[in-house]
Amino acid sequence: MTDNAIQARAAATVVILRDRHDAAPEILMMERASSMAFAAGALVFPGGAVDADDRELAAAIGSGLALDEAAARIAAIRETLEESGLAIAFKRPVEADRIVAMRRALAAGSGFGDVLSVHGLEIALDALVPFARWHPSSFDQVKRVYDTRFYLARAPEGQAASVDETENVRLFWSGAADTLARCERGEGQIIFPTRRNLERLAQFPCYDDLAAHALSVPVEKVTPWIEERDGERRLCIPSHLGYPVTSELLEAAWRG
Repeated sequence: MTDNAIQARAAATVVILRDRHDAAPEILMMERASSMAFAAGALVFPGGAVDADDRELAAAIGSGLALDEAAARIAAIRETLEESGLAIAFKRPVEADRIVAMRRALAAGSGFGDVLSVHGLEIALDALVPFARWHPSSFDQVKRVYDTRFYLARAPEGQAASVDETENVRLFWSGAADTLARCERGEGQIIFPTRRNLERLAQFPCYDDLAAHALSVPVEKVTPWIEERDGERRLCIPSHLGYPVTSELLEAAWRG
């Protein structure tokens, strides 16, 4: 199967962090429902596919960003609200009852732009820090291929996350290294891009340092490839994009 056999779908995901005074930042992780077609049961960051309404809202906002970039950031904010009940990247704090109402409206099929209008709210696309972009080849994900933009965001003050009980069945806050250790103990599973991103995130002691690092590294599409090294087939990624681990045994790499 060639790379062109499956058309990639645009997607966006957010690494939501909250600093701790005595340890590395905690990151919001979700466990995907076992019924999901892609990465069933995996631990992931909040996020999902970019839809037509996201693109329409991006065009209407006129943020100065490229349309695809603005639409991805909007999708990241919307998906986070739908999946976790956290209202990230809003221009003013959002009350708990308003968050509940917005989440219900989205679940019922309302467009994000309409929801924002009803509640008189504006989103702040510049509150999301670009971190990475992954676009696996079709050999990586035979059923589905996503061109996914990753962003960093601070956890909003005074808000509590909760599962949506459809796409995700559990959520928890954990340091990047702690989540990796949890998976090594068999208490969770992560796909190849999530593992590599957690390893990268684990290098930094606070949100500000991580954001500064992200802004210093170019966001280029990461497209893993298979290469034989020392007689082993390995799944590899580029070495210049800030990742401390750039290959894994192919047979050990879970790709969704």
